[in-house]
Amino acid sequence: MRRIFRGMALAGRVAFARSVAFIRGGAFVVVSCTLMAAQTMAAPTLPNTLPLSQMMRELSAQPGFTEKLLAAINGGQKAGAVLTPKLFDLLRNLILGKDWSGLDRFPGWTIGRVNGTVDLGTRIFGEKLKPATRALAQWVTLGPYTLEAAETENLDKPSDRGQLKAEITDLGAEVTRGDGPDPKLAPLHAESQRLAEVLNRLSLNGLDDAQHFVATIGGHTVHTPEELIDALAASGHRITVSDVRYFANFGHFHYKGQDVMMPFFLDSQLLVPADHWWQRRRHLLVPVAHAEYELMVEGPRLHADVTFYFGIDGRAEFRTNDLLNQPWVMGRHAHEYAGAQAREVIRLLGGFTAAYARLHLANPQLPFAGYYTLGVCQDVVSAIELKMTGKTTLFPNTAQIEFFNDAKDAEVNALMAAIPKDRDGVAPSPERVFGSLPTADFSTITVPGLREDVQRSYAAHQRGELTRSPGVWQWILEGIAFIASIILSLWGYRRYQKMQE
Repeated sequence: MRRIFRGMALAGRVAFARSVAFIRGGAFVVVSCTLMAAQTMAAPTLPNTLPLSQMMRELSAQPGFTEKLLAAINGGQKAGAVLTPKLFDLLRNLILGKDWSGLDRFPGWTIGRVNGTVDLGTRIFGEKLKPATRALAQWVTLGPYTLEAAETENLDKPSDRGQLKAEITDLGAEVTRGDGPDPKLAPLHAESQRLAEVLNRLSLNGLDDAQHFVATIGGHTVHTPEELIDALAASGHRITVSDVRYFANFGHFHYKGQDVMMPFFLDSQLLVPADHWWQRRRHLLVPVAHAEYELMVEGPRLHADVTFYFGIDGRAEFRTNDLLNQPWVMGRHAHEYAGAQAREVIRLLGGFTAAYARLHLANPQLPFAGYYTLGVCQDVVSAIELKMTGKTTLFPNTAQIEFFNDAKDAEVNALMAAIPKDRDGVAPSPERVFGSLPTADFSTITVPGLREDVQRSYAAHQRGELTRSPGVWQWILEGIAFIASIILSLWGYRRYQKMQE
């Protein structure tokens, strides 16, 4: 019996010592990984491109510049995220605290944590944010058209919308915000702008009290977005609709003529495999994606490029697509549709335009223009991808389905209900995390430090070895087990001492 208790005591002391050593080793690994990440982020991997941390290292000491930069954020249709007050505080603290590695992985939160700050804002500020009037023009771009008048647009005539005027803001200290025109797409701006406005107005024909709007081209009269696609095809135009993914550019900053990388990182809750079993695995942080549908029309009467997405401005609508992307955001056509499939995607997008217009009219109290609560840019694309392909490969989806309850939008409501939700803290599937990336060749990723993490994680996924971070309950259970082992060890040791007396 003494041997048994002696063995228990010895085992307990060894287990305790190993636990302490493991914790110390884990702390060392975490510090080492942090230092390695900081070193990796120190230099850009693209010519004429630098990380945000490098710009702020040089400028944060200038009085007032940090606040000027923060005031300029939360703009840009493809920013991919809106800063809630807590996110603003985090960004400010990272800059003022000179946490440059943290700044280049901002915020590094799970989407559930981001949603929590939005929900808090809704509870605190919702009623205060409710406007006195409900103006639909705030949520859908209609150009010269109105809902109150029955109108006809002749697309056989040249557009009168004018040339693109890129909005670029000078913040001082050789910093500008905003991107210039895309040399390939900007010349199409006039036709693209008119086509986007026509598609938006056709989408709203079904709204209550909306007067009927029609468009004509090649002898065809159309009443809906999908009928316009039919008319364009019948008049000799080539129609392509693409599901396109990018890294969202959260900043759109330029410094001394160079592009400034500013992605918005989310914690995927997947674990990057370590080199050795004793090393602590870090979470795979991925830049949030921007997803959109791009409609390209080429033909004898019309040459235009139009996109559709739900932006941080709260608009789920057809838009122009003629500003130049910074190279680091990349771009991948996940799916391309033509013929009847292209027509179906445009039909669905018209339905989403009307549905979101009704959502805004019914819920003017939502903060951040409904972004996050009614979804992000991925939700609509995810829903249509699921309808068209039987699967969805985008992350995150944040729409609260309880808002999608208008019977007039039954199809949209069902599509949104069917996609995976990222609001309850459950880790997304690896297929959605990797599918959101703007390239299928991960070796071409240029965001410093990201390429290696993605390649290593994807290889583990292919082998069936990729693991997720433990949830809260797993941490609790492991903590209980650890405490129990200490108690058992102490009990065995004391029992052994008494038997020695």
